[in-house]
Amino acid sequence: MSNIRFDALKKAFNRTPVVVDVPEGKVKDYFARDVFTREKMKEYIAQDVLDELFDDVDNGQPIRREIAGVVAIGIRKWAIEHGATHFTHWFQPLTGGTAEKHDAFFSIDKTGALLEEFSGDALYQQEPDASSFPSGGIRNTFEARGYSAWDPSSPVFLVGDTLCIPTVFVAYTGEALDYKTPLIRSSAALCHVAREVCGYFDKRVKHVHTNLGWEQEYFLVDEALYNARPDLMLTGRTLMGHESAKSQQLEDHYFGAIPGRVLAFMQEVEFEALKAGIPVRTRHNEVAPNQFEMAPVYEEVNLSNDHNLLVMSIMERVAAKHHFRVLLHEKPYAGINGSGKHCNWSLETNTGINLLAPGKNPYQNLQFITFLVNVLMAVQRHNGLLKASIVSATNEHRLGANEAPPAIISVFLGKQISAVLDQLEHAKAEEAIIINAKKEMKLGIGNIPEILLDNTDRNRTSPFAFTGNRFEFRAVGSSANCGAAMLALNSAVAEQLMLFKEEVDRRIDKGEPKERVLFDVIKRYIVACKNIRFEGNGYSDEWKKEAASRGLDCETSVPLIIDRYLTPETIKMFQTTHVLNKSELQSRCEVKWETYVKKLQIESRVMGDLMVNHVLPAAKRYQTMLLQNVLAVKQVFAEEEVKSLNAMDYSIIRQIENHSGAILAGVEQMTEARHKANRQSDERSKAIAYHNTVLPLMAEIREHADALELIVDDEMWTLPKYRELLFIN
Repeated sequence: MSNIRFDALKKAFNRTPVVVDVPEGKVKDYFARDVFTREKMKEYIAQDVLDELFDDVDNGQPIRREIAGVVAIGIRKWAIEHGATHFTHWFQPLTGGTAEKHDAFFSIDKTGALLEEFSGDALYQQEPDASSFPSGGIRNTFEARGYSAWDPSSPVFLVGDTLCIPTVFVAYTGEALDYKTPLIRSSAALCHVAREVCGYFDKRVKHVHTNLGWEQEYFLVDEALYNARPDLMLTGRTLMGHESAKSQQLEDHYFGAIPGRVLAFMQEVEFEALKAGIPVRTRHNEVAPNQFEMAPVYEEVNLSNDHNLLVMSIMERVAAKHHFRVLLHEKPYAGINGSGKHCNWSLETNTGINLLAPGKNPYQNLQFITFLVNVLMAVQRHNGLLKASIVSATNEHRLGANEAPPAIISVFLGKQISAVLDQLEHAKAEEAIIINAKKEMKLGIGNIPEILLDNTDRNRTSPFAFTGNRFEFRAVGSSANCGAAMLALNSAVAEQLMLFKEEVDRRIDKGEPKERVLFDVIKRYIVACKNIRFEGNGYSDEWKKEAASRGLDCETSVPLIIDRYLTPETIKMFQTTHVLNKSELQSRCEVKWETYVKKLQIESRVMGDLMVNHVLPAAKRYQTMLLQNVLAVKQVFAEEEVKSLNAMDYSIIRQIENHSGAILAGVEQMTEARHKANRQSDERSKAIAYHNTVLPLMAEIREHADALELIVDDEMWTLPKYRELLFIN
């Protein structure tokens, strides 16, 4: 009888690296080759049109339809010259991924002749079926109209023969049905008020923009092994599997030599990404076996988010060519590191100043401290919302385990910046703010250069850490759309800066000196935001107790954390910044609850199938073999010898019976709990029921299945094991 596991192992062991056809020239020779950049636009579009287009984009003004028509002609010519036959509006629905519908570059005239065509209207907007995407009740199934509209701030690009046009996606009634729309709104709100605050320090600042540099972690698994695991195929994670004797405990995989097949995959991903204008720069092994990471140079947040979604698509496409599957699930394997998407966030002015980097003189440092402390205030006031922006059914398994950030939002600043804030708390207004630049570490070893130390260390247990010139939001999940977390952070900081500016302006208008007012307000903020600052071990039980005493959000249930989107403080914040209205917030909560339910529903069904059709049959086959052996021993040996000879078999038979019985009973209880949860009247109640009843039963069933995996004859086990999934590449 064929064993699907051994058939898959045979295929996996016989793999050889795919030859990658990457040009030998320099990266600059093909970087952004498939992107209609501003430089390329000059070859296809008149300069006066470009001047108006660029001015509108840079200042956040709407594009006239007449301009769109001229731009569309240039885009079509460039795209067709480079092999495009179709175009699509590429948007980000609330599924968390991207969506596209391809149309050909032609129409038919009255005579039946075929005409190449791509109008300004086709560029400007399309009409996807809004009721076919998650809307959280904004759109009924009989109300289908929705619009995708061109986002000119993110350049169009080619994927194969298709021109992709980044777009927003909104309902017929105007509400956002995507992540891009509120992300753009949040960036506009933050940049507007940040520019005004910069006016206290530097009148040359005319624009401020948010930057994002993401670090994408992921696992790779051979496609044959993947196809032999129904749980990986249908849920993205292993619902059972005993941990391998060797996993990550030796820490030998991290930054180790990249395996040949994996390196070939990485090289092709990088080539495709660079052609698409994605400035990927870093690649390395991560901590867990078969876990890896890639990261680009930072970019403006909207463009960077587009690039992250595109690179995830590229990774999946290229992986298939190399007979791999990319696992973007936050916790595909129990007991080892999960995968995150660390989001490095900063603010930069048109004068080239990073507002989150210490300055060269006391005045610049006052500006740095102003923005730093306002970020701390925003995170403290909305720490529950920031947690809600990153939780999901998949990230739930990662947070708080194996080096992932804990499910309590706190901020790590490092010793030096913390010391500066502590000094400022008691300083006088005329005292200068001095922050040391990078200092040298002398190793005293011949031929080894001196190392420059940053002004802060790093804390891997911090979900929101200051890393010298930016904040790293480490709690974002690897499969997530960065936009969800970034729009929440942008909006929270925008609101906080508005409150700061209102207070400062009010006191300046009363005649108080500007510097004294700035200093006084900042000192008060430093005291007010102390509760969010934490330098210690975020995994410790002591911190959990302390965080609760500080008033931080310590909720761990995903369905209840989602409630933070609908608190009066959150609703007011999003309305004040004009990012999301109450209806849009309610709809996003409904989508999150519904998605949570559906993912757990699928997982529990798959688990039931695994138990009934894989685990229990294998266990029964082995048990039957042992029973037959017991009977054979009785027939051959004397009665006084039988008991000692069959002792081990008796023990294993009983263990198999106990675990099998527990699994069968557990599957029945899980199925009943699922049916009961499905009868709840609303999505929130369903999600809570799944979290409180179905999820714990799945964990109990897994314990018994994993125990059987250790007991049952290896040759009878039909599912690839962790030692194979994690170490074959």
